[in-house]
Amino acid sequence: MKIKFSKMHGLGNDFVVLDGVRQSIDLSPAQLRLLASRNFGIGCDQILLVEKPSQAGVDFRYRIFNADGGEVEQCGNGARCFVRFVHDQGLTDKREIRVETLCGVIAPRLEDNGLVTVDMGVPVFDPERIPFVSPSSAVVQPLMVGDHEVMITAISMGNPHAVQVVPDVDTAPVTREGPQIEAHPRFPRRVNAGFMQILDRSAIRLRVFERGAGETLACGTGACAAVVAGISRGLVDSPVRVETRGGELSIAWSGAGTPVLMTGPAVTVFTGEIEL
Repeated sequence: MKIKFSKMHGLGNDFVVLDGVRQSIDLSPAQLRLLASRNFGIGCDQILLVEKPSQAGVDFRYRIFNADGGEVEQCGNGARCFVRFVHDQGLTDKREIRVETLCGVIAPRLEDNGLVTVDMGVPVFDPERIPFVSPSSAVVQPLMVGDHEVMITAISMGNPHAVQVVPDVDTAPVTREGPQIEAHPRFPRRVNAGFMQILDRSAIRLRVFERGAGETLACGTGACAAVVAGISRGLVDSPVRVETRGGELSIAWSGAGTPVLMTGPAVTVFTGEIEL
């Protein structure tokens, strides 16, 4: 079976993007892991699948699979690549599209300057909906990680995030604590672990250990969650420049009940065909 693909990235968070509109694609977890393998496949953090919509009022269906083969609800950097892909591939001539995901409908827009803005929806703090095992919906909560306690903000941006503030992301224990937080029993569906350094009222630095993918060069939903956490804790003001190891995003949020807007680049690296 031969499959055509595009290799894309958003700030170094890289993807294999598959056109499921013009070709039939039904891959097993083992095949997805092979595509994601940097030694035996194409190599990526996530695989993105473009499909025809299954409901009225939307343009496409957007499915996301982590490098471990598991399907997840949302990916912000992938959403930017998604709109760039369908536009460049001639699947639509719309500059703004409506896309269904496992967690609802998002609306990415291709800007005149080449950047992409995505309406990422309204952040969720309700522990049951994140999901996060907690009797409280407080913005800051303690979490035992190994033999010590860290203070986190638990948020869903369509997928779960646990954001903590650190003095310096360069020395933060991302590779040590990230896996422990990701698999913490208080997060029944696992969680993305964010480590945020406050630079000033309008800028942060961020590293994210992603659920099912490990640390990536950038995480779009992680950037959204970090900014929402920072604003909710009174540490930053919208809009916020988010510096990741792969580049910068701009995140805007007006407060409770309003959607988060993410703006950043989406780049096609190469296209090809692989036989599975």
